[in-house]
Amino acid sequence: MRKKNVLVAAALVAAATLTLSACGGGDTAKEGGQSVAEVSQPTKAKAATVLDRPYKKPDFVLTDTQGKKFDFREATKGKATLIYFGYTHCPDVCPLTMSNLAQAYKKLPKADQENLRIVFITTDPERDTPKELGKWLKGAGNPDFVGLTGDFATIQAGARQIGVSIEPSTKDKNGNVTSMHTKQVIAFSPKTDAGYLLYTDEATPEDYTADLPKIVKGENP
Repeated sequence: MRKKNVLVAAALVAAATLTLSACGGGDTAKEGGQSVAEVSQPTKAKAATVLDRPYKKPDFVLTDTQGKKFDFREATKGKATLIYFGYTHCPDVCPLTMSNLAQAYKKLPKADQENLRIVFITTDPERDTPKELGKWLKGAGNPDFVGLTGDFATIQAGARQIGVSIEPSTKDKNGNVTSMHTKQVIAFSPKTDAGYLLYTDEATPEDYTADLPKIVKGENP
């Protein structure tokens, strides 16, 4: 990660809630709240920011692409897990992030793939049904990725447990729907089940390709 981006990531976490973004639009900072994590300064060659105070894995139950209940904490226990909040109608950063992760995931040995969970949680549950999520993940990511939806209040409460702030979808004067969400990917260790790494939207397929084998083992990239 470049030095400028490292400082930005540190400031975001210190502000308690990660930056909100409208896909296709600019970033707007969310104010208030208490500090939930601290970050250590990685070298500029690293894509991941290592959290000095890791996040506890969020405790919420949502619905997967098969329409089945998915207890996030229980279903990912002991597995390396990457979590990302976004929505299927996002025109830019969401499909790019999922594509980047998919490219790296395909290069992992089968055993590593089986020990990794990449989870996409919608911030627009009114439109993102289980079927819609499943179809979208096949195109934008990988069918092995976990897609989750549910009622917005449950999603928002779970996101807040890891310092992520999301807001209900809104319509502009032209009827276009915008969903405010963060652009960060949080990685959870299979050893501690704690979220210990933070990636910005500038992480590349090459970054994830280099880091995922270590994340599967619970190591720092």
